[in-house]
Amino acid sequence: MSSKFLDLQKVPLEVKTKASNLQDDVTLLMPPIGLGCFASHDEEKKKVAKGWILSALKSGYRHLDTAWMYDTERLVGEAIRESGIDRREIFVTTKLPWHHPGYVLQSIDESLKAAQLDYFDLYLIHFPQAVRYPEGYGRPKNPDDPNAIEAIKSPTIQETWADMEKVLASGKARAIGVSNFSEKTLSELLQTAKVRPAVNQIELHPFLAQTKLLQFCKQNGIKVTAYTPTAYEKGRTNPVIVEIAKQYSVSPSQAVLAWHVKRGCAATPKSTNEARQRENLMLPDLSDEDMKRIDALDSNLRLCNFPNERGMIYGWTMEQLGWD
Repeated sequence: MSSKFLDLQKVPLEVKTKASNLQDDVTLLMPPIGLGCFASHDEEKKKVAKGWILSALKSGYRHLDTAWMYDTERLVGEAIRESGIDRREIFVTTKLPWHHPGYVLQSIDESLKAAQLDYFDLYLIHFPQAVRYPEGYGRPKNPDDPNAIEAIKSPTIQETWADMEKVLASGKARAIGVSNFSEKTLSELLQTAKVRPAVNQIELHPFLAQTKLLQFCKQNGIKVTAYTPTAYEKGRTNPVIVEIAKQYSVSPSQAVLAWHVKRGCAATPKSTNEARQRENLMLPDLSDEDMKRIDALDSNLRLCNFPNERGMIYGWTMEQLGWD
């Protein structure tokens, strides 16, 4: 099959924000493919992260996805400045960590200072639950240890969102949104929200298609960004995906990213290899039949965030999160 490639410049996601202090809606154009900028909690791996973030910018990426918890905000800012690309051409997302709900205004200042940027294009609540670490406001010693994470009842989702709206009004973020929210937690937020979330970033891939949640977000004017978008090795080796990729003379990752874009979603794959970074921006135009074949792989399988032996995910149960 001859490959017809998508023109990604013609399919950006329109991220709309309506703030009470603004006369008109603000519409941002979010490139559909972004670079996931999680490096590792390993200091040696973080040392080389700026190099692959910079190579992504030089390869054509204009969407960088970082977070306070990734500890790469500084590296993202440095890479932007070293690239020589006008800051206004780059869509930068970062996230409020789950142990900063009581410090929203201070936390974004901390993130801006780390990145040496004047604003972020998108600021997300990283997880719906508020948690407390033994160290309080500072970074936990082991953020991957579920026993170090204690969920707290206050501030609530609604209270944290009210502070996010203050961030939007301040101009320090051009749009605000959420991450890892379900229909349940979004519904709780929307009960009191004056500004609807512009984006919900969720684990999303062929084995966790999240069709019902996508429809809910669409009905409420919320764009969706996929993390873990290619499903790691499972996606790259799946026989159906491999066969479809061969038909279009592309890699399995390219085929899956094309599936995301044609579903109307953004995706933020992490790639440290310059050649693969370039590939990720060259996506085939999948046929309706091939889209359905990938749709059929859905098995509600989580590969990134899933319950520990006590049935908890960072201090909350699946029921509290509203995850099926």
